[in-house]
Amino acid sequence: MRDLRSMPVWGFFGALWGLGTVFLTAIAIFAAAPFIGAKRAFFAIGKLWARQQLWLCGGSWRSSGWENVPEDIRNGIASAIFMSNHESLLDPPLLMGAIPVPAVYIAKKELRRVPFVGWAAWAAGMIFIDRSNRERAALSIAKAAEQIRQGKNVVIFPEGTRTRDGRIGNFKKGGFSLAIKAGVPIIPLATVGGWDVLPRGALRFKPGALRVVFGDAIYPNDYDAKEDLMAEVERRIREMAGALRPGV
Repeated sequence: MRDLRSMPVWGFFGALWGLGTVFLTAIAIFAAAPFIGAKRAFFAIGKLWARQQLWLCGGSWRSSGWENVPEDIRNGIASAIFMSNHESLLDPPLLMGAIPVPAVYIAKKELRRVPFVGWAAWAAGMIFIDRSNRERAALSIAKAAEQIRQGKNVVIFPEGTRTRDGRIGNFKKGGFSLAIKAGVPIIPLATVGGWDVLPRGALRFKPGALRVVFGDAIYPNDYDAKEDLMAEVERRIREMAGALRPGV
């Protein structure tokens, strides 16, 4: 099977399968929600989808450093914002499987209108942001900060988009403004390997290994300026990613 999965045609099949099964997975989540709860359905079924997709495409993954995360966050008593570099479309499902506690993403409100997928995202408790104008965006951020303070974990890609060349791009301020408003720890993450398995613009998967590393918590209140907080988070993520693959 490993030799078969290394064939280019299998990579195209894996990509098509992944797109098709996203909708099937969303339907399964929607169907299971009345019986086990919407949030549990999303994370249980979603993680199964992520794992089968990586296996199908010849990928493997492993994580390390979870013990670095404060115990109250690991036990689900306190919430955090997980910040990671962004190598590939594989990163969201990869992190869904790698982060042991439920953690949602922030998405544009338009995603709610996508059949099945939007419903599944809503079931997970995903935070939707209205960016139609500055006033609504600010109100959405304030609501998101309140949800995080109340116990919701969030994953943010501070680059704002996937890398174009395999290297970590410049960080944007939005996620850090949210972290400061929420007043919860930032857990820096480094993901490496997604660029090799499914780089930006690729139409097929390539077999490969993905790694996720958790760093020590960073507390926004310890920094006088947002720019200092951004610089420290970026430094940590670049350092962890560079240890796994120099030049990232």
